[in-house]
Amino acid sequence: MIVPVSFEEAVAAYLDHLRIERGLSRHTLSAYASDLRLFAHGAPDMAEWARHAEPARAYIAALGRRARPLRPTTRRRKAAVVRAFYRFAFNEELIGSDVAGLLDLPRPTRRLPDTLDVAQVEALLAAPDPATPLGLRDRALLELLYASGLRVSEALGLDRQDLSLEGAFVRVMGKGDRERMVPVGDLALDALERYLNEVRPGWVGGRDAGLARGGPLFVSSRGRRLGRMAAWRTIQLAARQIGFAEHVTPHTLRHSFATHLLEGGADLRVVQELLGHASITTTQLYTHLTGERIKQVYARAHPRA
Repeated sequence: MIVPVSFEEAVAAYLDHLRIERGLSRHTLSAYASDLRLFAHGAPDMAEWARHAEPARAYIAALGRRARPLRPTTRRRKAAVVRAFYRFAFNEELIGSDVAGLLDLPRPTRRLPDTLDVAQVEALLAAPDPATPLGLRDRALLELLYASGLRVSEALGLDRQDLSLEGAFVRVMGKGDRERMVPVGDLALDALERYLNEVRPGWVGGRDAGLARGGPLFVSSRGRRLGRMAAWRTIQLAARQIGFAEHVTPHTLRHSFATHLLEGGADLRVVQELLGHASITTTQLYTHLTGERIKQVYARAHPRA
């Protein structure tokens, strides 16, 4: 039995579903709500939103005709939010027509992520000066990003108790509040141990004992949790110090981590688990990247290539 509701009531029910049933973060919920508000304001004939697909079709088509064009990935994401909302509304019998089944998403573009080769990564990780407290912390952060493939937000969100030097792993809370255990290599452990023994105690001033979960793992010189902009500056400074012309970000180390594992023969499902991808389709992007690398090596090495 169809229960007539307004668009605003249907959106509120959908956001509650995402929060309670799927455990999405507040940031993600805010993005979904913003996209649905844009749909409500940008689609024609919203009075008919529950009866047929034309308002949604017109809105999705208009996303590609803006004066300031959206990136293809952004267009596809905004369209996917609208379709997922309609699928929820139909499944919950808030509307009587399967509008979602009539909506086509913009064709995805395949953009291969930027990566560094092993020698470039080693040069980047060696750039921070270990003779200074700041250099020790920065090296520990960069080593962990590459050793475990963490998102920068995940690394900065770690507390001291999330890292086990003895067990050689970190406990990470990823997207959708999905927890995973990620190994940490010996070189990264060495850098982290030096930072924890020689730098962090002086910066937190002994206050970590009274903080929940031991306080933040990575801190500023004032003892506060390190911010995203500071992490970006760290890697960009390291890149400049070794003369990199490429655009290097914390995520470059995550991409390089995944690519190097696959090039070394790692199973795709293992890489998916390490990266915390909900879908293996996301991880499969790196198989295309390694395929391009193989072609480049072949072209350089084969005498008749």
